[in-house]
Amino acid sequence: MDHPIKRDHARFRKIIKGKIRENLRKYVSSNDMIIPKGPKRFAIPVPHIEIPHFRFGDRSQGGMGQGKGQAGDAVDGQPGDSSDGQAGQSPGSKDVEVDLTLEELAQILGEELELPNIEPKGRHQIESQKDRYTTIGVIGPESLRHFKRTFRESLKRQLITDTYDFKNPVIVPSKEDFRYKSAHTKVEYENSAVVIYMMDVSGSMGDEQKEIVRTESFWINLWLKHQYKNIEIRYIIHDATAKEVDEEVFFRTRESGGTLISSAFLLCKDIIKKDYDINEWNVYPFHFSDGDNWSLDDTKLCLELLEKDLLPAANMFCYGQVESRYGSGQFFKDLSERYGERSDKVILSKIKNKEGILDSIKDFLGKGK
Repeated sequence: MDHPIKRDHARFRKIIKGKIRENLRKYVSSNDMIIPKGPKRFAIPVPHIEIPHFRFGDRSQGGMGQGKGQAGDAVDGQPGDSSDGQAGQSPGSKDVEVDLTLEELAQILGEELELPNIEPKGRHQIESQKDRYTTIGVIGPESLRHFKRTFRESLKRQLITDTYDFKNPVIVPSKEDFRYKSAHTKVEYENSAVVIYMMDVSGSMGDEQKEIVRTESFWINLWLKHQYKNIEIRYIIHDATAKEVDEEVFFRTRESGGTLISSAFLLCKDIIKKDYDINEWNVYPFHFSDGDNWSLDDTKLCLELLEKDLLPAANMFCYGQVESRYGSGQFFKDLSERYGERSDKVILSKIKNKEGILDSIKDFLGKGK
């Protein structure tokens, strides 16, 4: 039976998760509110929750609400409040940070968006071995000695050999009594995934658009890390040419050249072919752009690369079009005409602003692929 404190703590955590879920759209649209505290922990600000309690005062002052008076009148010789609603000097309500694990935060996201668990399609699983200390052995390191089992073996030996003194019950284990926790090796199978983010960094993609991509990729990564034990993330930026970069460069680079989307698709194809056996890896290419491309010929090349190389290797291909005052949005139209907006393999989403991020995440992850 659980201790009452554990039950109360679990109930408190449930309340906190409910508050975060209610305000999830606010947290998503302002991703800076989520503070990483390690690879699998995050701190989230929530309104301070005051635990109900009694406050005792001096009996000579009388009870609450007794006597005549109006709002703002002095109480017991104290100066009255004549501010009439003006700004005060007392501190207001403060937020407190609550630590959540990756699994807890992903669970909140999944429940709010009703995301299904991902079912890898046609992929082998990678074998891994894990040691679980579920048995007891007679040999082992001192750090794994099992005190209770050692004590019991010693007691049994002394009772059997009639050396146990009931008047002076001292248990002295000998070497033959020692018992140790023993590991049972279990073979488990883990799915592996690679996420390849591609982003247009030409002059028409401004800081606001890149911030939207940064925020959306954070939550996409959160969900995929919850679904896969082994996951890798790669980043490609492009204007008229493409190159692979790290995460920091991916979100901070801005070029002024034109746009050839095929350059990113070609590099993505090469990365998959070189580093990821599609029989062992679940592949997720994401491309973000404002929809401008240099020419119809390049768009034709993009569609050929999708059809022949990227789609056969990927679980799904996701295209997110970030609205920009300079972008035409033509690439979304071209993909839609070829595959339709409700294709099972090519997922299309329009992201007008930060408030549209949550809906876009549902578009991408709602199929459970």
